Amino acid sequence: MFAKSMLRRWLPLATILVLAGGIGLGWAQEKKPEPPQPKDIVVVAKDASNLKTFCKLVESAGLAETLKGKGPFTVFAPSDEAFRKLGKDLDELQKPENKAKLQRILKNHVLETRVSLADHKGVKPVRSLTGDELKIMVVNDVIMVGPAKVAKVDVPASNGLVHVIDTVLLPVEKMDKQP
Repeated sequence: MFAKSMLRRWLPLATILVLAGGIGLGWAQEKKPEPPQPKDIVVVAKDASNLKTFCKLVESAGLAETLKGKGPFTVFAPSDEAFRKLGKDLDELQKPENKAKLQRILKNHVLETRVSLADHKGVKPVRSLTGDELKIMVVNDVIMVGPAKVAKVDVPASNGLVHVIDTVLLPVEKMDKQP
């Protein structure tokens, strides 16, 4: 009798405590939102308001997958204004028959290494994916890559860095040697 009396008194309370504990455990084990995944160079460029032309050309040249790769890469991305300086040549580059030329020009803006410019001093020669030498230097407190001024340095990506430049870096044209 005593046992039944205790059971009637404590059973509802015990049930409530067990349910509350279960709910509490559920809340404690609730998954927290995962942190955002790091953005690769292509995504970083697409997020920039002044690199729309660069992104469009990278896609049409078939280089997006390369720049999404493991890296590390350093990309000197010409701004939209830099591409506008090319005038009619930009329209020509976008034609399917000029895809190889467009690829060569864009590869001239990519290094297969990570090069930070935040504290750059002096002159540093580097090689682009085309094999051409680009000289990084500081002139009157302005970082230059060849003839281009670096407008924004060290934009981080999961697979390297992006630097925004104000001029398209045209590759050195190789002359065919005639006998």
